[in-house]
Amino acid sequence: MSNATQSLAGKRITSLLDANSFVEIGQSVTARSTDFNLAEKKAPSDGVITGYGVIDGNLVYVYSQDVSVLNGTVGEMHAKKITRLYDLAIKTGAPVIGLIDCAGLRLQEATDALEAFGEIYFKQTLASGVIPQVTGIFGTCGGGMAVVPALTDFTFIESKKGKMFVNSPNALEGNHIDKCDTSDAAFQSSETGLIDGVGTEDEILEKIRELISYLPSNNEDSDAYMECTDDLNRVCEDIANCTGDAAIALSRIADNEQFFEIKPDFGKDIAAGFIRLNGATVGAVANRSEIYDAQDNKSEELDGSLSARGARKAADFVKFCDAFQIPVLTLTNVTGFKADKCNERTLAASLGQLVHAFADATVPKVNVIVGKAFGSAYTVMNSKALGADMVYAWEDAQIGMMDASLAAKIMYAGADAATLNEKAAQYKELQSSVESAAQRGYVDTIISPADTRKYVIGAFEMLFTKREARPSKKHTTV
Repeated sequence: MSNATQSLAGKRITSLLDANSFVEIGQSVTARSTDFNLAEKKAPSDGVITGYGVIDGNLVYVYSQDVSVLNGTVGEMHAKKITRLYDLAIKTGAPVIGLIDCAGLRLQEATDALEAFGEIYFKQTLASGVIPQVTGIFGTCGGGMAVVPALTDFTFIESKKGKMFVNSPNALEGNHIDKCDTSDAAFQSSETGLIDGVGTEDEILEKIRELISYLPSNNEDSDAYMECTDDLNRVCEDIANCTGDAAIALSRIADNEQFFEIKPDFGKDIAAGFIRLNGATVGAVANRSEIYDAQDNKSEELDGSLSARGARKAADFVKFCDAFQIPVLTLTNVTGFKADKCNERTLAASLGQLVHAFADATVPKVNVIVGKAFGSAYTVMNSKALGADMVYAWEDAQIGMMDASLAAKIMYAGADAATLNEKAAQYKELQSSVESAAQRGYVDTIISPADTRKYVIGAFEMLFTKREARPSKKHTTV
């Protein structure tokens, strides 16, 4: 322990970690450069506190930038403390949590500071997929520092003081901060896809603590379990009424009805996050057409399609789960792809990423079709064709190319209403019914919505020892 924990940066660490568990590393490190009278300025710990402690008894490494020391700027020794922390974390297989409050590059150190940024990026890249990396932004995170959260797995930002940007709002042609603050939490959380949660400082620290409780310590850790105090055969009585807001549906399935959602403001047509099933962490991805607020009031209604942002959000999440051996559950309820000019710019690329993420993942994968599953949008949502190990479908689910009425209108253009109704009913029975999909082997079992929890738990228990070999390669290119 050290007196450094009395600073704001230090208090964030002590608030984050279990009481009296923080051990500081590199307390005496200070800047080496003497240019521009830097030696005359006091720089305790060179503006960053580094060390280790525990969260709920689990080892984590933490660095917290001290804005009161040289504005928290990154220089040579500042970066070395962070990179050495990463070295320890990789050796011991424990997460790294960065608490950012930084004015950016230290101008007095120039090229040394630029090299320092590069060294941090390099260590983050080596750690990616090996240990979880989490970032909390409490002040400024601008310029080259903004790349740091982009290289981590999860990022949270303080709602009022948190600022993240590569170029400041006033540096953007035709813009100024009063017109559109591209650095603030609201813009970053809804537009960039990098922010997993927004809140007060205390809320962010609590979110990080909760997130760590779901995650394994490293990519070889298979002991990320908690004792399950919920009934494994619990009936989900009202889940059939929750298909619109998949976040609610996922909570109904989860142990003690707890769902930790990530990126709630980005790609809202997808709900993604962590649940526990029989005490084990499971990554969950689901289509979403309605959003309800904390008071159970419908706050937003979507059209049931899959957007480019939703696909990208889901793909990134599935890749994380696969890297850390976390099983994946999907709830499919999708009518097609989002059709507008904005989405069309990146939709194909985003869908390619989603297809690749599901197809490439070798962790246990379970899909539950809870509503409509139409067209290629159904295929990309963890279908049997992409490698889902078990596919369940609710009794009233619809699986096919498109809505039966629309299919009849296309196939029998110009026919009278009676003929269209007849052909639509025939198409629904032969091509869009859940029974038809089950007969073809695309659905393993048709289930009652109320039984979803016990079937999903049973599937993951059966798949616990899953092993799947893939062609040898250096890495993929998608």
